[in-house]
Amino acid sequence: MSYPSKPSAEPCVTTFDEFVRLVDYSLMDTLNADPDATVDGDDHRARQVFSGHFVPVAPTPLPEPEYVAHGGTFFKELGLSDELALDEKFRRVFSGDLSAAHEPMRQVGWATGYALSIYGTEYVQNCPFGTGNGYGDGRAISVFEGIINGQRWEMQLKGGGPTPYCRGADGRAVLRSSVREFLAQEYMHALGVPTSRALTLYVSKSETVTRPWYSQDSCSLDPDILVDNPVAISTRVAPSFLRVGQLELFARRAYSNAHPKASEELRLIVSHLIEREYKSDINQTLSFAEQLVELAKHFRQRLTTLVANWLRVGYCQGNFNSDNCAAGGFTLDYGPFGFCEIFDPWFQPWTGGGEHFSFFNQPRAAETNYYMFWKAVRPLLAEDADALEQFDQVGRGFAEAMQTQIQNMWAAKLGLTEFNPELFRQLMQLMTDSEVDYTIFFRELSHIPNDVSALKKSFYGKTSPQLDEQWQSWLKSWRDLINGGPVEISLAEISTQMKQTNPKYTWREWLIVPAYQQAMQGDYTLVRELQAVLSHPYDEQSQDVEDKYYRLRPSAFSDVGGVSHYSCSS
Repeated sequence: MSYPSKPSAEPCVTTFDEFVRLVDYSLMDTLNADPDATVDGDDHRARQVFSGHFVPVAPTPLPEPEYVAHGGTFFKELGLSDELALDEKFRRVFSGDLSAAHEPMRQVGWATGYALSIYGTEYVQNCPFGTGNGYGDGRAISVFEGIINGQRWEMQLKGGGPTPYCRGADGRAVLRSSVREFLAQEYMHALGVPTSRALTLYVSKSETVTRPWYSQDSCSLDPDILVDNPVAISTRVAPSFLRVGQLELFARRAYSNAHPKASEELRLIVSHLIEREYKSDINQTLSFAEQLVELAKHFRQRLTTLVANWLRVGYCQGNFNSDNCAAGGFTLDYGPFGFCEIFDPWFQPWTGGGEHFSFFNQPRAAETNYYMFWKAVRPLLAEDADALEQFDQVGRGFAEAMQTQIQNMWAAKLGLTEFNPELFRQLMQLMTDSEVDYTIFFRELSHIPNDVSALKKSFYGKTSPQLDEQWQSWLKSWRDLINGGPVEISLAEISTQMKQTNPKYTWREWLIVPAYQQAMQGDYTLVRELQAVLSHPYDEQSQDVEDKYYRLRPSAFSDVGGVSHYSCSS
């Protein structure tokens, strides 16, 4: 499941005035605003928000915004002219200056609250008030919602300044993290992994903020210096930014009767989720209870498919809390993420993440997030015993559904028609012993080699005659299984299918770092080069691109802060 727009042969939106006319505010028009909010959106200090689905808030504009990049592929899908990214009013709006907007677009955006749970445990400690009423979009402000090519999209500024949920922070994002999020979103889409999308990236030529980071070649686990960073705003786009943590917030308020409308607000947010994310999947003529059962089924399908895709491409979310889990079942919040290079089931790029959010533990993290979704929605079925039992049954089936998705994924990566547990177990051990590069190994395997020598370009570890013999034995068993498959499929066809499953080009942090470092000096050449390369991850590209991007990580970057690992600071 993904969110492609209908491709547009020619741009149909070429001016800012045409863009503005696409606006349609379903969230602000159908849900409840915080009754304590200001009308004009001048609401930038941390405070408790006791009720309502959103807080109207105006972003803080970037002074002297400069264009860095835009999602050209996404612009084309939306039917937007590339020139729009350079249009003065468009640039002003998506660098935080809503005074450039005119009707029917509003000069105020919105931020939302959500709850925090980690592995099924509810937390309020991260809220400065100790109540959970101050946790939410601290620097993410949505400014546009509309229907484009028949699909509803919400556009959100990341780094748009403080909101009531800022917890005392400055509400800004630095160029480093903004470049990473911008590139990662379009890369994940090119991989075929459901994700929020990247619209634009602008940087301030005059505003900086100080953040802790790593000194050159530092092997420190935690940042060891303070760095002045240019501030930037990236705009991310999705059908909605509703999160499991949001549903949790309203469920907690309903449990505790926090205010007279608490139960009604929970029902409204869940109905809004169905309308925004599942309208095409759930029959609107069904009763509300029946729709909730269908919601549980479809969200389970999307979430299990998503995490299987993460494992397929080597992606680790790093911090898969319920507030980072999109209720629409796509990748959201590119904070402490990373891609596995040297194969390690327990790969974790974030220094604060721990093993529970590591690479191979992501299915388990997804299950706990699904449990929090189940727990939040369940009270709405209290009066319908039959629907409640069906709903619970869907929840009980999550682990099995997740296992099926993962096994199907591994079979596809290996070019097999069905998963073979013993072959897989042996492979995991061999990959670990040889310290293979996750992406290069599976891409080379996609050529269906006879001899282990063809795979050695993916090995970081030293080889030995004994290990070579084990690899040869495994290769023979694997090829026998492939050859024993359907006779109508040739090895060449299987190889082609594997190459469409196993990308050639992956995200390598040591190649991303120079791009954002140069961008901090005003040179965006590498950002745009990476954008082009990562937009075609399955394709054979030029020899120059292959020499630069299809290679093992140099040993100099092992255990280097900001490359092999990083804190969540952004």
